[in-house]
Amino acid sequence: MVRKIIHIDEEKCNGCGACAAACHEGAIEMVDGKARLTREDYCDGLGDCLPACPTEAISFEIREAPAYDHAAVMAAKQKSAPLPCGCPGTNAKTIHRDSYVAPAAQTPAASQLIQWPVQIKLVPVNAPYFSGAKLLIAADCTAYAYGNFHDMFIRGHVTLIGCPKLDEGDYAEKLTQIISGNDIKSVTIVRMEVPCCGGIENAVKQALQESGKFIPWNVVTISTDGKILE
Repeated sequence: MVRKIIHIDEEKCNGCGACAAACHEGAIEMVDGKARLTREDYCDGLGDCLPACPTEAISFEIREAPAYDHAAVMAAKQKSAPLPCGCPGTNAKTIHRDSYVAPAAQTPAASQLIQWPVQIKLVPVNAPYFSGAKLLIAADCTAYAYGNFHDMFIRGHVTLIGCPKLDEGDYAEKLTQIISGNDIKSVTIVRMEVPCCGGIENAVKQALQESGKFIPWNVVTISTDGKILE
């Protein structure tokens, strides 16, 4: 049948995964770091994903496509499946308050954080702690996934964190201002292996290019089970 359906321009897609999260029917998945309409029969043509896309990579088109299959969508939602961003799904087990046993008390590790705030959206573009700084730009989830995050990554760095999937807008402009306007010595990007984390890596790379500076940088990728990937 001929009907209205979405079209994704992979050239414009930055891999943030926002559209996949906004698609309640599960028609969009992240494939090789790009959003892709993998189930045309799951797309209802209403376009909830359009306003979620920060790069305007999604539009409507009228073409031959399978009819929207509401029953199939409902059936798929009943099954355990990966989350839209690529994180593995879980069958959660409820722990009742009365049966919860707190772990034995341990001496907490010392925080290595040297500045505040840490959210990219909140941090000023100029601050004394940026002078001569080694910059750590990390996805929110990395500190939870990697147990030794403070000693391994935060120690000796000015830390900025964000989530390209949940935060509105793009980080590139602000990061460009920070890198251009301060004496930054190096940049370390720490991201998760899931595709939606590509947004933070791409924003930092764009900021480095637009700053016009030659600054040493590297990317560290953390797996969903807390390992550093080569």
